[in-house]
Amino acid sequence: MQSGKKNPYPLFDRNELMVKPLSERVHDLNLADLLPLTNPRSIKRNRKLKTIAERIISANKCEAPVILMMGGHVLRAGVQHFIIDLIEKRYISCIAMNGAGIIHDYEFSLIGATTESVSKYIKTGQFGLWKETGALNDIINSTYRENRLAGMGEAIGSAIEHSSFPFKSLSITAAAFRHSVPVTVHVGIGHDIIHEHPNCDGAATGALSYNDFLKFARVLEDLENGVVMNFGSAVMAPEVFLKALSMARNVAHQKKCNLKTFTTLVCDIVKLPSTPREEPSKNVPIYYFRPLKTMLIRTVADGGESFYVRGLHRETIPALWAHLCRLEEKYGENCRH
Repeated sequence: MQSGKKNPYPLFDRNELMVKPLSERVHDLNLADLLPLTNPRSIKRNRKLKTIAERIISANKCEAPVILMMGGHVLRAGVQHFIIDLIEKRYISCIAMNGAGIIHDYEFSLIGATTESVSKYIKTGQFGLWKETGALNDIINSTYRENRLAGMGEAIGSAIEHSSFPFKSLSITAAAFRHSVPVTVHVGIGHDIIHEHPNCDGAATGALSYNDFLKFARVLEDLENGVVMNFGSAVMAPEVFLKALSMARNVAHQKKCNLKTFTTLVCDIVKLPSTPREEPSKNVPIYYFRPLKTMLIRTVADGGESFYVRGLHRETIPALWAHLCRLEEKYGENCRH
């Protein structure tokens, strides 16, 4: 469009928005909702998660990546202590999350609470419009100006780690930053509440998230004998994994290298066959559940193995952690990276 020419499709004026402080918001997740680390032997065992724990240790021994992909509801499940402990013990070598992940992580680090009621705040148009949360855009924008190769996950983790936030010890992105574990953030424009804010820069948001996608694809180049876990991401994880794996396999194929023997895990509450091996008919609803087709069937069809565990994140993540703790008791710290 030529300069000065009137736009026939006018843009929404974000300057007209009323943005309120977080102190006026009712939060659905607070400090009291976090699950504490407990005796691993007190947590119920799960045969499949025990196998995944064994695969994680095997991946560590051969220096293959162990990737944790997650939806925003994982952080809302109050399992931060377990994930941070897995990071600190070097069982996780890469974390991939959607844009909601950094929002919950940032808010919890700042005020010890997160999550608003959509049904409550959408009625007045206040949903998502909270001043302090919008500061995430400032971090993204300044990082983009200073370093065009930076990723969103690293930028947020660094900002929280170097902040004076009273609850930053509960931040997954900060813990990952401290231990040099890459966090890749995969956003969709308009998916996240910070995209409502006047200070959101679409170019900066897209650039940093795309850098994270390329970082994720680079991690997958070493996936042979590794592990990819998806907790509660119905769209982001399978779609990002599919494209990045195709890129990594394209390069591996040219080098005549294998990239097919790895383990995938999906943990969700959808009712699926206990050992899915064949794609369901397009006439049944679960055909359109992307983790089933992508992570449990198609991408492992050439030599990998997949596992599905149905359960709440407050159950499955502590159970996986407990199995790793038990194996560490048996084999010692040499089972870590």
